Amino acid sequence: MLKLKKGMSRGLIYFIEIFVIVISIFPILWVIMSAFKTNGEILSSPLALPSSLSLDTFAHLFENYNFPRYFLNSLLAAGVSTVVSLLFYAMGGYVLAKYKFPGRTLLFTLFTVTLLVPAHSKTQPIFNLIMELGLYDKLAGVTLVYLSTGMAMSVFILRAGFLLIPKSLDEAAIVDGAGFLRIFWSINLPLAKGALATAGILMFLSNWNEYYFASLLTMSDSQRTLPVALSYFTSEFSYNYTQLFAALTIVVLPGIILYIFAQEQVQTSMASTGIKG
Repeated sequence: MLKLKKGMSRGLIYFIEIFVIVISIFPILWVIMSAFKTNGEILSSPLALPSSLSLDTFAHLFENYNFPRYFLNSLLAAGVSTVVSLLFYAMGGYVLAKYKFPGRTLLFTLFTVTLLVPAHSKTQPIFNLIMELGLYDKLAGVTLVYLSTGMAMSVFILRAGFLLIPKSLDEAAIVDGAGFLRIFWSINLPLAKGALATAGILMFLSNWNEYYFASLLTMSDSQRTLPVALSYFTSEFSYNYTQLFAALTIVVLPGIILYIFAQEQVQTSMASTGIKG
């Protein structure tokens, strides 16, 4: 009887897991699958497999629209902001984890509390700052805003990653004559690669998919990122579902590929920091 109950419980757990996976992945797979169909196939048999796998629709988007520019804008804004901010946030997380100084707990608490502040509530000061700096309708302005996004979460993850590194390694390096930068760069940073990967991927995906500030701070076609451009294509492709789904695929696929390659690092780091996703 006990074995039967355990079997039923395990079966229920597996059923719930499979159900969650299906409802999470199915919309993405359906969009990607529909990008290879014709309008007639999408309307007549939306759940059927495409009759052929042709990249003509994707080629059409890149040849007839400014998709290469939008893609490059998103890559530059998300990539540059992630790399630069990751370096600074790693320094902040390292100091908060390894050094004791007055106000350390208060400072970390303030970082954490900013997680509760809605991004839209910062619209007015951010907009005024970008205008004062003369960066409106420039990709540099969007990149500057992205530098600050994910700060609280990144510092939280990186601090936890550095706390896992034994202090004995730092003490041994100090005895050997290593300075602050050498200890941080050569010892702690390589050992915190899991936390770095997690924070970096979360920041990159957040910035890659960000729409609100990119639409607020840009106006010309040459400065648009993919999510902003996609909003314009939605009305333009309202009767061409194939091109609409192809455009959606171009937006979501890079993030999925990036996560697939780094999922082990992300899961390990999140488990060590106690974050559940």
